[in-house]
Amino acid sequence: MLHRRHVLIAGAATLAAPAVLRAQALEKPKATIAVGGKNLLYYLPLTVAEQLGYFKAEGLDVNIVDFAGGARALQAVVGGSADVVSGAFEHTVNMQSKGQFMRAFVLQGLAPQIVLGVNPKTMPDFKTIADLKGKKIGVTAPGSSTNVMVNFLLAKAGLKPSDVAIIGVGASQGAVAAMTSGQIDAISNLDPVITLLQRGGNLRIVSDTRDPKEAERVFGGPMPAGCLYAPQAFLDKNPNTAQAMANAIVRANKWIQQAGPGDIIKVVPESYLLGDRAVYIDAFLAAKKALSPDGTIPDKGPETALRALASVDPKIGEAKLDLKAVYTNDFVRKANAKYPKG
Repeated sequence: MLHRRHVLIAGAATLAAPAVLRAQALEKPKATIAVGGKNLLYYLPLTVAEQLGYFKAEGLDVNIVDFAGGARALQAVVGGSADVVSGAFEHTVNMQSKGQFMRAFVLQGLAPQIVLGVNPKTMPDFKTIADLKGKKIGVTAPGSSTNVMVNFLLAKAGLKPSDVAIIGVGASQGAVAAMTSGQIDAISNLDPVITLLQRGGNLRIVSDTRDPKEAERVFGGPMPAGCLYAPQAFLDKNPNTAQAMANAIVRANKWIQQAGPGDIIKVVPESYLLGDRAVYIDAFLAAKKALSPDGTIPDKGPETALRALASVDPKIGEAKLDLKAVYTNDFVRKANAKYPKG
């Protein structure tokens, strides 16, 4: 009996050894990821990686801090209270134009998943984007990717950002309430907020980038969306930590592609469902094709993001940027080699 116990203990030690070695190899096993609107399907891979223990499997103890929008999540990393952002890809281009080098290292979203829609109650006669002049438009947070898409669509219609009033409404029940009560005339937001508004007859869709083909039509090329990005200095100093994060997200991406609605409902926290499982399932089915299958960032993505940003702010278009410095697929290639099937 004693002998068997020793064998079991020895076996357990052998099993634990790789995990211990892996944790020692990480430069920063305790890391903080900032995200803006974690309940959104835009960030589903992040939630799946957390809930299914993929970060822990890589030896990481990740603290995910949620903010009202992507712009605020970015501020947390710039300010030093977080290490990595789970946010919109175009922020890497925007920050380089301001002299701050950020690099995306694993993709969560193939397409932005952002939907611009008008309020049928306050704008029953809406015909074109030009009708938004002088109107109140709700976005997750000013400066976030939802705001960038509004500005981009306004520019295509010959309007300036100052021609509308931009109002931060968040990415949850507050956004739904702002539309249903008529506080805003239009909204640029994501699922499950969009599907919930549609269900209640409180949204008329104008532009829908949940469909990657529609996103390419809107932006004129592949527009990478949710990703993990970090200051170049963090990646230089913590390559093993970044690799571990990329591994976890790639596994989550692949799990999602194989998952059915029932699997998703079991994994996401109850609060993310916004009180209606059926709506969340519809939202997941609408967003699934916009999620990355394997974490790879498209090579033409930075050009598309630059074009979108330049249409809003000509100074960005005039800046001499190194677009190869805003992303890398090196971590993703290794992650896919390690987890070919997820």
